[in-house]
Amino acid sequence: MQISQKPFKIRNRQFLDQASELFQKAKFIKDVGYELIEIDGGSCKSRLHLQDRHMQQNNFVHAGVIATMADHTAGAAGATLIGENEVVLSVEFKVNLLRPGLGEELICEAAVLKNGKTLIVAESNVYGVKKGRGKLIAKATVTLAVVGNQYA
Repeated sequence: MQISQKPFKIRNRQFLDQASELFQKAKFIKDVGYELIEIDGGSCKSRLHLQDRHMQQNNFVHAGVIATMADHTAGAAGATLIGENEVVLSVEFKVNLLRPGLGEELICEAAVLKNGKTLIVAESNVYGVKKGRGKLIAKATVTLAVVGNQYA
């Protein structure tokens, strides 16, 4: 049995610009060093070049760095599907840390699973990349509220 999913309906012609701004305007995201790599309707990919400041006491990537990347990248994926007078806000996320964060960089791939009018559910996979090879280090499920832009 093969399951296929219809493409998500795009409600805003400027969705790429609006979602990309989540990486350009978020001061904390810029400070940590997350970069947007790709974005499309219902999906987003980001990168973080790892530095000493991203590590915890045992020299693994800090769980907070991984969780933030998973959450923010999922938020950008969700933001591609909202109207131009709307924003997304995380209301819940769960992160499974599958192995210690190691590598030269982290790559996060996020995709929307459910695109609702008031809630969007997305999933993120975070990979530790070393010498061009990635290993899945974390998986997250993120629920986003769709709200009016008065909160932006």
